[in-house]
Amino acid sequence: MTIKEFAYSAQQHLQASTGVPIKRAHIYELVAALFGFNSYAALTADATFAEQRLAKLRPSPNRSAVQQRCVELGYQFDAATAVSLDLPAFVDEHQVGVISIEELIDELLDEDAIDDIRVNPSDLGFPILLEGLEGAADKGKASAHYALALIHAPNEEQGVGSEYWYSQAQMGRVLTGVEKEWADAHAACLAKAAKYSQHLHEAAQLGRQDALLDLADRFDDPAFFEQSNDQVSADPVLVAEIAERLGRPEDARKWLTAAAEAGDTEAMRQLIEDYDHGDLQRCWTWVYLAELVGADLTSDEYYAINDDGSPYDDEVGGPAFADGRDGVTIDPISAEQDAAARRAAQEMFERIDQTDEMTPLDLR
Repeated sequence: MTIKEFAYSAQQHLQASTGVPIKRAHIYELVAALFGFNSYAALTADATFAEQRLAKLRPSPNRSAVQQRCVELGYQFDAATAVSLDLPAFVDEHQVGVISIEELIDELLDEDAIDDIRVNPSDLGFPILLEGLEGAADKGKASAHYALALIHAPNEEQGVGSEYWYSQAQMGRVLTGVEKEWADAHAACLAKAAKYSQHLHEAAQLGRQDALLDLADRFDDPAFFEQSNDQVSADPVLVAEIAERLGRPEDARKWLTAAAEAGDTEAMRQLIEDYDHGDLQRCWTWVYLAELVGADLTSDEYYAINDDGSPYDDEVGGPAFADGRDGVTIDPISAEQDAAARRAAQEMFERIDQTDEMTPLDLR
């Protein structure tokens, strides 16, 4: 069901059940009021309709907002009361809800949350969601473009021969049976990939930082690193890995440093081994910070494994092999430098402690 189809059905239902002639445009306003928005424009500014199994908002049990909005739109009080009593049940029956676009993006970034809508969104009962997102995207909403990109992100494994049979169909060969299924599947995949690329580039052009990062990851586009804005809710280690792949060592070092300063001991080890080895005081700072968060980077880490790489089990027995790594080795520094390294590590650790104590609201 699309938004227009839903509005039409709601209009017909309310007119039949209440006897009140209602304008179609007013249906949008009344449904928006039902979900706690002052107007339909306010709803669509940062949110979209969706099925209730995905949506974060459901019809409010408080119908006074619908009644008040109805009166504001020029309807008599009795008519407004009748509409406010009937509309919530109709909306709930049709499983219509509302989700903010940012909440939707969070869901889409969770691989286990709603994997089904990435398979073929047009066939899974989500037209009301897609219509809302596409409308917001047409108005230049970067978050809507990014949500659409995530929905259409390629994630399917193609069957053997899919590309071959697709090329055969493109050359005019008439296919039937499984060959046609493979060709059709490949065509659908190409269309999906095209939408993904289109919306990702649109979101990036509109300044969406996570879209720019995805462009760097998927298409080796360096634009993310060429901008001064570092506000992105991504794992800094992942950002560093992308920078390394693009041959940008200074950017990799910057993002590894951000991870290390947040307490990531693997990032500290990599900085010591690959980036900061020329600055001994800085290396010792990382060693001392690692100690403060509970890790000894100077200790060797070796353990027994089986020949297939699985952990060795003493109760099973058999030949064992050693795996692991040496601790980092750093030349000594002067007492003055050592004291400075310890102070710097302590300051970083205190910042980590303060961050850990902050609530999610404080971090926004």
